[in-house]
Amino acid sequence: MAITGCPVRLVGLTKDYGTRRAVDRVDLTVERGEVFGYLGPNGAGKTTTIRLLLGLLRPTAGRAEVFGLDAWRDSVRIHARTGYLPGDAGLYERLTGRDIVTYFAGLRRRPADVASAVKLAERFDLDLSRRVKALSRGNRQKLALVQAFMSNPDLAVLDEPTSGLDPIAQQEFHQLLHETTARGGTVVLSSHILDEVQRIADRVGIIRAGRLIAVERLEDLRATALHRVVARLAGPTDPTALARVPGIRDLSIDRGVLRCGIPQGSLDQLIKALARFTVIDLSITEADLEEMFLTFYGEQTPDAA
Repeated sequence: MAITGCPVRLVGLTKDYGTRRAVDRVDLTVERGEVFGYLGPNGAGKTTTIRLLLGLLRPTAGRAEVFGLDAWRDSVRIHARTGYLPGDAGLYERLTGRDIVTYFAGLRRRPADVASAVKLAERFDLDLSRRVKALSRGNRQKLALVQAFMSNPDLAVLDEPTSGLDPIAQQEFHQLLHETTARGGTVVLSSHILDEVQRIADRVGIIRAGRLIAVERLEDLRATALHRVVARLAGPTDPTALARVPGIRDLSIDRGVLRCGIPQGSLDQLIKALARFTVIDLSITEADLEEMFLTFYGEQTPDAA
C-alpha cells in the first residue's frame, strides 16, 4: 500500500494534568522517510507527546495528526499503520514470544505478520519459544522491537528503543531503521542517549518544560557547534591575534597549553593564526550532541525560546 499523508503534524498541541501543563502549544511536522529524534530531560513532556500522537491521551487543546488523520478520533485507523515501542513495554509474563506475536497479528487480522516476526527474531538472535518471564532484560527489549516492526509500519514511534540492548543488537536495530526509512517509512524516536540519536537521526527536536524550544537538522547543528581545541605551544605566546579569530570562545593559555572553542567555519582561520607560533601538539574534537544541546539551548528559558 502506498504511503500517503504527512506522517506527523502537531498544531498547538497542549495537555494539562489539573493545574500542571505537561505539553505546551507544540507545533511540529515530521516528514516521510526521516528519523526524528525527540529529546529532553526527564519530565519534559516527551512521553506525553508520544501518547497524544498515538491517541492514547486526549489533548486539552490543539491537535495531533498522523497521515492526515486526527490522532484521537481516528486512532484505530492510525494504529493499523503504526508500530509502537513504549518506554516501559509490558509483556505477558506467562506467554512465549511466539504467543505474543501471534496475538498481535490476530489483533491486526494480519496472520502474515507472524512470519515477519520470526524473521526479525532471527535477526536479533531471539528465541521466540521461551516464555517472557525467562527472558533477560535485553531479550525482552528485542521482543518489544519485533512486535513494533513485525507489521512493516509506515510510522514507528519508539520510546527509549535500545534500553538493555547489546552492541550487536543495537547495530541490527540501526539497520532496521535504515530499511524502514528507505521504503518511505518514518521514525519518531525518543531517547536520552544522545550519542545514539546523533548517529541515526536526521533532525532533532528539543523539548523542555513542555515547550518545543528547538528543531534542527543535525548537519546544521554540526556546522554551528563549537569544536574543542587544545594546542601545546612552545615559547612565549601573545593571545592577541588568536582572540581576533571570529567565533572563538573561552580562550585560555596556561603554561603553554591553549584551550578554546571554535565553530567549524572558523577552524581554518584559527589554524592560520596558530601557525605564527611553534605548535608542539594539536587536538581538535567535534562537539557531540550533548555539548551542542548545552551550548545552544542550555541557557534558554522556554519563553525566551
